[in-house]
Amino acid sequence: MSEQRPASAAPAPRVVVTAGTTAGAAVREAGLPGKGPDAVVVVRDPNGQLRDLSWSPEADVEVEAVAADTDDGRGVIRHSCAHVLAQAVQQQFPDAKLGIGPPVKDGFYYDFDVDKPFTPEDLQALEKRMKQIIKGAQRFSRRVVPSVDDAKKELAAEPYKLELVDIKSSDNTVDTSEVMEVGAGELTIYDNLDPRSGEQVWGDLCRGPHVPTTKHIPAFKLTRVAAAYWRGSEHNPQLQRIYGTAWESNEALDRHLELLAEAERRDHRKLGAELDLFSFPDEIGPGLAVWHPKGGIIRRAMEDYSRRRHEEADYEFVYTPHVTKGQLFETSGHLQWYKDGMYPGIHMDAEHDAEGNVRKPGQDYYLKPMNCPMHMMIFKSRGRSYRELPLRLFEFGTVYRYEKSGVVHGLTRSRGFTQDDSHIFCAPDQLADELTNLLQFVVGLLTDYGLTDFTADLSTRPEKFVGEPESWTVAEAALEQALKSAGLPYKIDAGAGAFYAPKIDIHVTDAIGRAWQLSTLQVDLQFGDRFDLEFQDSDGERKRPWIIHRALFGSIERFFGILTEHYAGAFPAWLAPVQVVGIPIADEHAEHLRGVAKSLRAKGIRVEVDTGDDRMQKKIRNHTTQKVPFMLLAGGKDVEAGAVSFRFRDGTQVNGVPVDRAVAAIDEWITRRENASPSADAFTF
Repeated sequence: MSEQRPASAAPAPRVVVTAGTTAGAAVREAGLPGKGPDAVVVVRDPNGQLRDLSWSPEADVEVEAVAADTDDGRGVIRHSCAHVLAQAVQQQFPDAKLGIGPPVKDGFYYDFDVDKPFTPEDLQALEKRMKQIIKGAQRFSRRVVPSVDDAKKELAAEPYKLELVDIKSSDNTVDTSEVMEVGAGELTIYDNLDPRSGEQVWGDLCRGPHVPTTKHIPAFKLTRVAAAYWRGSEHNPQLQRIYGTAWESNEALDRHLELLAEAERRDHRKLGAELDLFSFPDEIGPGLAVWHPKGGIIRRAMEDYSRRRHEEADYEFVYTPHVTKGQLFETSGHLQWYKDGMYPGIHMDAEHDAEGNVRKPGQDYYLKPMNCPMHMMIFKSRGRSYRELPLRLFEFGTVYRYEKSGVVHGLTRSRGFTQDDSHIFCAPDQLADELTNLLQFVVGLLTDYGLTDFTADLSTRPEKFVGEPESWTVAEAALEQALKSAGLPYKIDAGAGAFYAPKIDIHVTDAIGRAWQLSTLQVDLQFGDRFDLEFQDSDGERKRPWIIHRALFGSIERFFGILTEHYAGAFPAWLAPVQVVGIPIADEHAEHLRGVAKSLRAKGIRVEVDTGDDRMQKKIRNHTTQKVPFMLLAGGKDVEAGAVSFRFRDGTQVNGVPVDRAVAAIDEWITRRENASPSADAFTF
């Protein structure tokens, strides 16, 4: 939901910083903005590193001015705001110990070790204190700490900071958020200085950069509190994490908060309960959904249409078990690569003699985290000819992954989910055409569900990889050509491929501007060798197939959650669990609507007649709340005329439509899978 400058925005201005002067002086001399949403807050040096405006180079250098209303500018504002938050917390709670406080998408957080969790009242008090700090125009001042010992002496009261210093001094790996604290080179502390006396008010171990003063944080809001384990490990202390957001203007903050409010209204977990679609019973466990009848109808409609489209595209349907011997995942590499994300093994098949001694040792079985290895075994089950290629295997295969409880998030991050998984086996000379056709198929099918705004990332060979560089080059070129042929806007994510394969990730933007990562296409350079897969080519030689992994929805559950939020629960009529509801004005009109319902059911349309005790207006409200796309009302005049009156979700109405024309119009709307919500303006009877 981040606000970004349009792609057509002018290039960032560049200025020359003269040796011995500061970047801020060069910016001012160039007449660039120092206030407002486009104020310059940092600069980018020729190496791509962001620098404070107080930075003074040793030689003349041309830099790029970075404005507040850019992604990098916002990141600096947010990290600076995290420092203000930490200062406020330690003023309000003097015994609080500091964790880390990085910027994140659309905001920031800071972790604290405190005696008791923060309350909503605490957040209000902290916001008030932060506003006072910001108003005070404290200056952010970078200071290099001469040595690790000096850093430890200064940070003696901050155990978590000391741990980060130890990690840095021992050359151990730190994650992205921790780099914000210790950096990749020298140790630095940012002091907050009083603008009049120049004395230190507060300081924090940090790589930076920061805005020049706290006054350059024009708009912020603390949003929530959550528990978080130090460095993300459940073996470490649990801290209190305060989340917030900060923007270049109050207007930008207000837009963001409106989007947050809209996102909350659209939250699929909330709508799932309100619309009786699915639930997560505690008795079953976190991240394991049960689908209620209405949710099951939508899911079945999604799956049925997907199956139909796959059949038309010459996919062959397969089914595989939910559990397998561990050896299969040793061959695939999943046990080595992903064991921490897999459920523990189930030890079975041991045989014992009468004395209880082991006659035959048992072995571990695992719930499958992926379908890939089983599809490899289907290909390998018999000899294959080039005439069978490309062989496209497809499965709605349920998999299980052990997501940590703090990561589980409704249907979009669950522990059990069903992938619409496909593995395509092709000859090397078929790869380019197959990828092009596949990408067009993926985009076309997603568009059929009402998603139309796509971008893609092409992730290329990392530093550490398996296989031959030449094969990687061929695979990457084929993936990029497929993107060009499909007309998808994309960017190269250099070095971000898995160590065994390059890939395309497709992102879709939903109705309120949020980007979701959906489909993945991956050219596999490893499984052919790992599973010893072969086909006999036209020249009689045995050759390795190239393998394309493809999950189109990602998972049924996640896609369902995304669609729920995209449509705010008002699913297109072709997917809606109840497509039509008949509402009689009085009991004597119900029989007329039952006849209409019979005609609709004959066309496969899901219809109900509400003969409950509620008054008509309350029935209309109830079914509008349940987001039924078509409501058909009938009173005495409608019965006499053999007609019905349409009522739509948006409150519009069309009266006196002959039954045969009403049935035909509804059937035509649903049959063509119209994704817009029906309204009076869309129909001419």
